[in-house]
Amino acid sequence: MASLYSPDSTEDMDQEMAKISAADNLTADALRQTRSRAAPSKYHDAYPGRQLHKISGVRLPDKPPTTLWDISLFDGKVTGIETHDPEVCRECTPPGVLDGLNRLLAPSLCHAHVHLDKCFLLQDPKFSDLQIENGDFQEAMELTGKAKSRFEEDDLLRRGRQLVEESIRHGVTAMRAFVEVDGGVYFKCLDAGLKLQEEFKDQCEIQICAFAQLALFSGDDKGEEIRRLMAEAARRNGVDVVGSTPYVEQDQSRMKENIRWISALALTCGKHLDLHLDYFLDESKQPLVWSVLDIVRDQSWNEMTDKLITLGHCTRLTRFRDEDWRRLRHDIGSLPVSFVGLPTSDLFMMRTAEKVRGTLPVVEMIEKHGINAALAVNNVGNAFTPHGNCDPLSIASLGVGLYQAGTKRAAEVLYQTVSSRAKEAIGCQSNSLSLAIGEPADFILFDRMETGWRCRKSIVEVVYDAGSVRITVRNGRVTAA
Repeated sequence: MASLYSPDSTEDMDQEMAKISAADNLTADALRQTRSRAAPSKYHDAYPGRQLHKISGVRLPDKPPTTLWDISLFDGKVTGIETHDPEVCRECTPPGVLDGLNRLLAPSLCHAHVHLDKCFLLQDPKFSDLQIENGDFQEAMELTGKAKSRFEEDDLLRRGRQLVEESIRHGVTAMRAFVEVDGGVYFKCLDAGLKLQEEFKDQCEIQICAFAQLALFSGDDKGEEIRRLMAEAARRNGVDVVGSTPYVEQDQSRMKENIRWISALALTCGKHLDLHLDYFLDESKQPLVWSVLDIVRDQSWNEMTDKLITLGHCTRLTRFRDEDWRRLRHDIGSLPVSFVGLPTSDLFMMRTAEKVRGTLPVVEMIEKHGINAALAVNNVGNAFTPHGNCDPLSIASLGVGLYQAGTKRAAEVLYQTVSSRAKEAIGCQSNSLSLAIGEPADFILFDRMETGWRCRKSIVEVVYDAGSVRITVRNGRVTAA
């Protein structure tokens, strides 16, 4: 339950209003509204599970921060946006109306790329002996392989449930969750992911990606077993996406075969395609992104399906020059391709001998080159990414320094990369910063004005420092408060 503001007297409230006015430069109308908001009933505050038909008295990202608005909702959609009437008595607030208490209301967040089965391995007591010593990619693969050999339903559900619950509290209402399929785990990870998908269906849209982390055409059996398992997984109800990791193959020929096979599987089964691609920085090695675009174009992707193609990591693209970006935009053409940068993993894992590091220049890709892109957390609490948490806004905040993106426009783009652009990259419905009628009623509400001048009044402030106080709404229902 969110805490409530209840001044002890009219004099105390007048003093508090004076402090707020000096700190926040609120208009006279907003001050009168603050007076009308005294002593709310606990019943009228947010609590999980509550179905709403209106959220009243909120700030909106594209409106002046001194103006307040009422948002009407029906059947999980926005049906009205009206100027808030400060004379409406809060104590008379009917059921189904959430008093926004001057909070900033913004689009909810999205994990465009998160590994559900490998989360929290460094913290879970079951895997406490598997700790980082070298911090490189090979060690991460080895430690994760050892952990996977011990995976069972109880720990997969326990760790996965923790990730989903923490994400919802941060404001996530949609995610693409990768679960591995291979001859070691078979369908353990997939089965757990599908159970969590069902368990949280009313709180978060969980897209399940059946994912081949291991090679599809290399190894002792040349990938025969994992291809059989992936083909079976792709036909399971609840699997929305198939994906693979072409760069783990032994050579370029097998890498391209990996891409052809997994993209054909996606087309055959009517699934989205998600590739971990070009995870290196060596300029002497040619990126596979050109082959991906050639292959899916030769497969007549646009004519065969309406599903999307998402490419994650792609650190080699950080070495692109302007002519490479222009070629990439041209070669993408009308193909439904988006890129997902994964900065926390990339900066930890991807470095040259000279300690050069790289991650996709997402803001530049969007603003300068017109390429669809998003940001995501990727891993949480394992050897690939030991640091960080389940909050997508922590990645957006990192982007301010990473991309030197401190302007209002840049901050709004960064917010979109973990909200609307992230949802679009994985094929989920999204709502915009300029909230519109008909959009999904999927929101975050940030801290209240009563917290003082440090309350978040704009998207810029949220991206700089989102704080920890949030209410999450999905389909017009409070899911976390």
